[in-house]
Amino acid sequence: MSVTSAGGTPVVAPAGSVGGVPSASAATRAVVEEFIAARVAGDTGRLVELFADRVDWMLAPNPTVPWIRPRSTAAECAAQFTELAEHTVAEDARASVDVFLVDGADAVLMGHLSGTVRTTGKSFEGPFALRLTVEGGRITRHHLYEDGLAIARACAA
Repeated sequence: MSVTSAGGTPVVAPAGSVGGVPSASAATRAVVEEFIAARVAGDTGRLVELFADRVDWMLAPNPTVPWIRPRSTAAECAAQFTELAEHTVAEDARASVDVFLVDGADAVLMGHLSGTVRTTGKSFEGPFALRLTVEGGRITRHHLYEDGLAIARACAA
């Protein structure tokens, strides 16, 4: 999976600091950038490290999509990415980030994603918004908003 900005550049920006100490926003940005890198690399071990022990995970219920289910632990959250990879065609997975906003402990990424469901060969695409909260260097909130209907249609035989 590749993650780029709307202009095709990497989603990495320099971290800021106040008096030589990283600001809360800079620390959040750094963790989110690590999250994106681990996600792109499929590094489940690193994802487990980045998620807090308990996570406020939200993704609209979608019973026809096998990788979408309630999660709350670091291991469950990291496993979502493995499950997604098992059910989709890796070569077709794309995500672009158009907006990357950080305010203190909160980050919001907005962009577009697309992929193909392995079992049906059907594709899906659409916009997404992801809200992450970072506390103590770990992700405590992961709220993903995406076009669940498009994904459900791609999963339907």
